[in-house]
Amino acid sequence: MTDLAPTPTSAEDQRAKRNVIILVAAQAFLGSQMPMIFVLGGLAGQSLASNPCFATLPISLIVLFSMLSATPMSAVMQRFGRRAGFWLGTTCGAIGGSIGALGLLNQSFALFLVGSAFTGVYMSAQGFYRFAATDTASDAFRPKAISFVMAGGLLSAVIGPQVVKATSTAMVVPFLGTYLAVIAVNVIGSVLFLFLDIPRPPAPAADAPKGRSRWELLTTPRIAVAIICAMVSYALMNLVMTSTPLAVVGCGFEQDDAADVVTGHVLAMFAPSFFTGHLIARFGVEKIVATGLMILAAAGGVGLAGVDLGNFFVALVLLGIGWNFGFIGATAMLSGAHTPEERGRVQGMNDMIVFGCVTLASLASGGLMNCSGGTPQDGWAAVNIAMAPFLVLAGGALIWLALRPKDA
Repeated sequence: MTDLAPTPTSAEDQRAKRNVIILVAAQAFLGSQMPMIFVLGGLAGQSLASNPCFATLPISLIVLFSMLSATPMSAVMQRFGRRAGFWLGTTCGAIGGSIGALGLLNQSFALFLVGSAFTGVYMSAQGFYRFAATDTASDAFRPKAISFVMAGGLLSAVIGPQVVKATSTAMVVPFLGTYLAVIAVNVIGSVLFLFLDIPRPPAPAADAPKGRSRWELLTTPRIAVAIICAMVSYALMNLVMTSTPLAVVGCGFEQDDAADVVTGHVLAMFAPSFFTGHLIARFGVEKIVATGLMILAAAGGVGLAGVDLGNFFVALVLLGIGWNFGFIGATAMLSGAHTPEERGRVQGMNDMIVFGCVTLASLASGGLMNCSGGTPQDGWAAVNIAMAPFLVLAGGALIWLALRPKDA
């Protein structure tokens, strides 16, 4: 492994393309554990918790520890390389699956929550797959690399639920088979990173540039706007998606209908990734992010227009597409706004802020849905109305960035 890679050009993107293939495979195979756990986490929590109000606490803990792990995980990768960070993630994923399985065997909600915390560390590492795709990519290939890696999530969205169907009732203890499968996924999937060819960042010399401080990075207009747009795109997607099964069933439809709506949403999240990078390269990242925000607003409008099953389907498909454009676009914007020595600092800060807001959104979702009126229809309306101020914030930030003098 070399110490320092030259700045890549379009002709030198062969290494980047090989890395993208490996990262797509990791996103698809290792990433499949996340839909597995998100499908069963609440159900398992409900079977273990003494108070059913805490049933979704395992999922909230996963997102919370993903946020808390973002900065230290980024520091590990900056110092020891991507491979070390990704192996740390799979190790924590296997530990999380093991402790979760022990919690199920011993009917211990506390143990199950500890396992969820370790799973959150894996989730944090997975979030850096998209950044790793840009490390050896040229400026022209960078948005496509991010987009292709995110497209791996489409496969994980198919693989994960199928594994759940095959394993959740395979043993006497419900869900135990799935958590054992999570251990196997992490152990087997970690082999992929043996083939990753991303140079470890060289140890900085005493007189090497240190880059900007976190505060200077956060107050850099382009970085600040990228973080705001990523935060709003991801948090609003989580806010609405988390409430959707409650709203669908509460409005008189079946659980299978809710599952179908969520499946359509997940497919819509990742399917556009096959061409999002090309759209960014052609039209510019700001226009794609703005389009994503407008599609998110349209999702809220469809949600407010009615509670027919068709409304739920259309709203959640639009929500997925809007998240894809907004989040991938914001990631591409961020990746081109910092120097190599600032990479670990800015990427960790970005994911800490983004997943901190996602944690708050996941906690707020149930409150808005269940405590904002006397009927599920009222709660669903409150969830969709809550999107508006955040969309105004992100849209205003984009407009402000566009109106700034180019030389600024």
